[in-house]
Amino acid sequence: MYHEMDFKVNTYSSRVELRKIVVTQFLREEPGLGKGDDASHYRYNVETIGDGRRIYLTRPAYLKKGFDFRINVEGTTFQTGREYPKHDDIFNDLREKRRVNPIICKRLHQAIERVYNCEDPDNILPECLDMKFGIGHPLDLILKVIKWFLIEQDIRDWNYSGRQMFKNGVDGILLE
Repeated sequence: MYHEMDFKVNTYSSRVELRKIVVTQFLREEPGLGKGDDASHYRYNVETIGDGRRIYLTRPAYLKKGFDFRINVEGTTFQTGREYPKHDDIFNDLREKRRVNPIICKRLHQAIERVYNCEDPDNILPECLDMKFGIGHPLDLILKVIKWFLIEQDIRDWNYSGRQMFKNGVDGILLE
């Protein structure tokens, strides 16, 4: 059973609220009836980037259990050879951006900090239009994927460090 739907999450003010919104959506899923085609599969179109590509979540994620999901970007090949980025894809992109323009990366870090603090990328991006690197992924892709990495970490590791683990990696790159 395959289900595809738009699921926009852009009005929230805290990690708790954001986590509740996403988990509540997942609780609406129909149970599967077995493996393969009998399992329930979901695609949630969650973001659109400036060039029209969509960021979407797939469930189940296959590697984890429960509320885990995989983040994908249409028409983008990451290190996996597929449309789903790993943390290292974003980290490597940030390293390249820092190498090319460390001064603009200070502003990029501030934008990421705002996403970390539960501000939606769509509210931040108008202030970032002049941030050009000429390398790597577009800024809207980076901020929106980071948003979903943070959400994923909050759901999976809520009782531990949650989003802080990913943020520590970003800080280590952009604050060196």
